[in-house]
Amino acid sequence: ATLAAIYKLVQDGHIEAFGGPVSTGKEASVFEALGPGDDDVAVKIYRIQASDFRDMRQYLEGDPRFSGIGSEKSEVVIAWTRKEFANLKRAREAGVRVPEPIAVQRNVLVMEFLGVVGDRAKRLAEVHVENPQIAYEVLAEYTRRLYRAGLVHGDLSEYNVVVTPEGELCVIDLGQAVTVHHPNAGEFLERDCRNVASFFARQGVDVTAEELFQFVTGDGDAEP
Repeated sequence: ATLAAIYKLVQDGHIEAFGGPVSTGKEASVFEALGPGDDDVAVKIYRIQASDFRDMRQYLEGDPRFSGIGSEKSEVVIAWTRKEFANLKRAREAGVRVPEPIAVQRNVLVMEFLGVVGDRAKRLAEVHVENPQIAYEVLAEYTRRLYRAGLVHGDLSEYNVVVTPEGELCVIDLGQAVTVHHPNAGEFLERDCRNVASFFARQGVDVTAEELFQFVTGDGDAEP
């Protein structure tokens, strides 16, 4: 079924040829591929059998966009893939730098490739942050824009932010992002703020999780 999904994406012109793996996780693998016009794209393939669909359900349940999902593992993983695609679109519309979503088919997501040929963009945790204060302010603003667009990332940290070759911060892995109406949205946002504040505090930025939470959820007058 996954091969059929990839074949459909090839037929639709989203994938011309596959390259090597970019990253491999317990639930998904990301491959570099050639898209139309000789542009590189990233192809993220979720493993239906290996994915922890029980953990996925807590992020899907309570989201009106994906109500009525059955108990079959394949249904949960397919919904998760569509959810990531929808979250990426909403984030970009809100002015958050995320990979541009291109196409989705079953458990396969095609999106913008971050990096140069043969070399993915590095995670924030993997690089030396030259100006931590500016980087923090950018990420704080992205978090606030997400919140204003009705989304909470739910797993934001230095491991889910990459630095593009152009030096931009780009938020990735939005599959678990929930709407602000999700019953656990507040708890997830508090965790995001703790992770971000903790990382930048170690970089010498004078910030607390409480201050970041207030900036994200406040009336816009607070400074990050």
